[in-house]
Amino acid sequence: MFLSNERDSYLGKPHKRLQLVFRAIYFVAFLNKKRIDRNTLVLSQLVRDPSYIVDIESINDHEKQLFHGINKEALAKLVREKDFNSLLQFGGVLQVVVILGSDQKGGIRMHENGVEQRKVTFGSNIYGKPQAKSFLSFVVEGFNDTTIIILLICAVLSLGFGIKQHGPKEGWYDGGSIIVAVILVLAVSSISNFKQSRQFLKLSEESKDIKVEVMRERRRQEVSIFDIVVGDVVCLKIGDQIPADGLFLDGHSLQVDESSMTGESDHVQINETQNPFLVCGTKVMDGYGHMLVTSVGANNAWGQMMCTITDDKNEQTPLQNRLNKLTKYIGNVGLLVAFLVLVTLMIRYFMGHTENGSGQKEFVGSKTKADDIMNSLIRIIAAAVTIIVVAIPEGLPLAVTLTLAYSMRRMMLDHAMVRKLSACETMGSATTICTDKTGTLTLNQMQVTEFFLGTEMIMTTSQLAPDVVQLLQEAACLNTTGDVYTTPSGPPEICGGPTEKAILSWALTSLLVNFNQLKQKYQILHVEVFNSQKKRSGVLVTKNSTGKVHTHWKGAAEMILAMCSTYYVKSGIIAPIDHEERKELELKIEYMASKSLRCIAFAYKESKAESQALEETELTLLGLVGLKDPCRPGVKEAVESCKAAGVSVKMITGDNVFTAKSIAFECGILQPGEDLNIAVIEGSAFRNYSQEERMEIVEKIRVMARSSPFDKLLMVECLKQKGHVVAVTGDGTNDAPALKAADIGLSMGIQGTEVAKESSDIVILDDNFNTVVTVLKWGRCVYNNIQKFIQFQLTVNVAALVINFVAAASSGEVPLTAVQLLWVNLIMDTLGALALATERPSSDLMNKNPVGRTKPLITGVMWRNLLAQALYQVTVLLILQFKGSAIFHVNKKVKDTLIFNTFVLCQVFNEFNARNLEKKNIFHGILKNRLFVGIVGVTIVLQVIMVEFLRRFADTERLNWTQWAACIGISSLSWPIGWIIKCIPVSNK
Repeated sequence: MFLSNERDSYLGKPHKRLQLVFRAIYFVAFLNKKRIDRNTLVLSQLVRDPSYIVDIESINDHEKQLFHGINKEALAKLVREKDFNSLLQFGGVLQVVVILGSDQKGGIRMHENGVEQRKVTFGSNIYGKPQAKSFLSFVVEGFNDTTIIILLICAVLSLGFGIKQHGPKEGWYDGGSIIVAVILVLAVSSISNFKQSRQFLKLSEESKDIKVEVMRERRRQEVSIFDIVVGDVVCLKIGDQIPADGLFLDGHSLQVDESSMTGESDHVQINETQNPFLVCGTKVMDGYGHMLVTSVGANNAWGQMMCTITDDKNEQTPLQNRLNKLTKYIGNVGLLVAFLVLVTLMIRYFMGHTENGSGQKEFVGSKTKADDIMNSLIRIIAAAVTIIVVAIPEGLPLAVTLTLAYSMRRMMLDHAMVRKLSACETMGSATTICTDKTGTLTLNQMQVTEFFLGTEMIMTTSQLAPDVVQLLQEAACLNTTGDVYTTPSGPPEICGGPTEKAILSWALTSLLVNFNQLKQKYQILHVEVFNSQKKRSGVLVTKNSTGKVHTHWKGAAEMILAMCSTYYVKSGIIAPIDHEERKELELKIEYMASKSLRCIAFAYKESKAESQALEETELTLLGLVGLKDPCRPGVKEAVESCKAAGVSVKMITGDNVFTAKSIAFECGILQPGEDLNIAVIEGSAFRNYSQEERMEIVEKIRVMARSSPFDKLLMVECLKQKGHVVAVTGDGTNDAPALKAADIGLSMGIQGTEVAKESSDIVILDDNFNTVVTVLKWGRCVYNNIQKFIQFQLTVNVAALVINFVAAASSGEVPLTAVQLLWVNLIMDTLGALALATERPSSDLMNKNPVGRTKPLITGVMWRNLLAQALYQVTVLLILQFKGSAIFHVNKKVKDTLIFNTFVLCQVFNEFNARNLEKKNIFHGILKNRLFVGIVGVTIVLQVIMVEFLRRFADTERLNWTQWAACIGISSLSWPIGWIIKCIPVSNK
């Protein structure tokens, strides 16, 4: 039954008992109606219990079964199928409000039918997701690599022949060591990939946690979309995403975009008479209103659809695509070298030019045992395949994944949420930032500081005639999307946008208006919501007591002034606006704008009783208010930082040209002495230029005032055609085209609409321009970290390939075994990526020019560094290969260990060189990156263990202190070599 489950506290209050009895009588009557009307099928679905007896006294016995009897599937189907006839038979939207224990104006009452109870009954506003990739799937992916499979086959064959030839105790070492090494490499890379996958999923969940305004306890509150419950009254405005399925309660001019559900691009009109159905996942494109939530989570169409969609974050960024091509190219080179080594070793073996550990020829024709031949061939093939494994820089994609994941996590802490991975790296190439003014360059904490009635500044409203005050109260409180909530103790709470809150605060304190009482005296007939094209909003109202109809307009001062022919003076007299008066009023607007004030005008007109549309001519100007929005602290330094980094900052604002110029000077976007005729332009002028004229001046523009979203889009397109990488900030629904067209779209997390956020690549959570600069710095850091790792890895690749090929061609053997090469592969691919991909951005990054679109990934500086280091490594290792035994007076086994140890330590020392591509001081800020220091330490410890304690596994011999010192001394020479090489000037192209 609907009503068999209220709480004791509910019955404890007489007026609550009356409410409950009323609801019981309503349902009895409604259910009896159902028995007569066979067409009311929806009711039979909504009520499971056929009994029509409502036992009020039994409520206490069922307090834990609130809403028992409501069929949530039928309720969800009602909206999902947009069955208007069934809704009418059911009793209409307001009866659904009653059934769900909600209130059209006040929303749900927390103590009666709390959020948790509604979640238990109707479900939560979350939907099931396909299972994320498990750790095992990453392991399986690793085993799918062809070279790894070949290597494992060789290892298994070697294991089998070794055990057959030498017995289980001694014969497993060669093959078993390779298997263990391969598993170790795969395990480390799988763990790393698995952790990054989980990190991306976590960030994805955070990006979906949007805030929604609801009415609860008769107060407007902001809650997470995941906390929306059935019965909630949700406040909707332009740009909002519908958070759940529901029914339209009230509002004006509400239009939604249902293309995400239906594919239809035309906006759908929502109203109470024909189409009150609001579907989750759609977006509000115009108007505002309130809706009643009827189904949440997997019970609505959007949730059912999302349950089947995998949120796959395997998005390939442009940099990853470039690196994949580089990896393929280097892999082909490695394949060629491996093939040449294979052929060379095979020829030398079958020609009898190779010797075993006893100094005897390995192949002596028909006298050689078949098992020995197979063992030798497997060893040769394994060596060649291992060269391929080392040559293929699979660490490059891993390095990109690591640095993207790390930067995304750090950027979230710096108030920037990345929605698209590619934006992390693209932002580092940005050459131009087109930024909004309000809330981005300024604090978005508006306050009315000046008020003009006509041409006279008013210090206190007590000077004004009562009828003027009454009209100003109407203008401020009726033509608004804001709201005021009075509290028993403390000041009233004002809700709405910054401009609306500032005006309402002024109305409460200066005009002494009682907001809620005033609204009750009037009925709103028609609303025109603020439009960024017209930059104004209007309302048509009638006074209940007199029937008088007033049109009220509010908006950009010069645009409202153009609609006026008369104005009020403080005595209450209406004076005509002649040419001189208009000029004087325009000067007042310019005066306020020059003080960085946003100038808003109010105008009204008494309309005919039968009017249904807002009049736009012959209006009476009520007054001008100036709103102060201070610049954000540090914004001037942030703009200067962008300029030093070679990034141009352009301010695109809807404010008038005088306010725009004043703020631009204050923020450092405009400089004294700059030609303002070129640097400052209005959107309409830019729009009316020819394409050739726009292309000629677009780079010179610093400020665009009175701009529309189309003007912003036009500027973005022109800049991109000029070769710029453009970042754009936006917060409104109409900014979506420019955000999508830009290389990097930056939406505002506080003031931004959900439409703007979904069109953007990065959400600036604090709406702060300083955060935009931080994102720029992180973008450059991502690109720089990848370049560091490329330089490091290519040095290893070049050195390993050259050493193995030369040694194989000359002596018929490779100095580094399969296990040793796999260990080197682990150091440079996984540990190297972790060490170099997690460097934090330094201040030096903002002293370089942007990369732009055309600069190569591997620069001249990188080629200089890596070729110098590779040449040094190849030289010393080949000397050790051919002269090492004589120099150190050691046998072949110790010599090979010296080569392996020196090669590994060279990579450890070269990791320090890779930390800074150009600066000679490679230790600057090293203690800030504890992960780097830790990885280097772990690598050295593991290398000592490999050489000294895992001799059979790694095929090494113990080294004495002198030999260790020699290895360290040879390897450490890479530091002074790196310092000297950086003295050689190279073009960074």
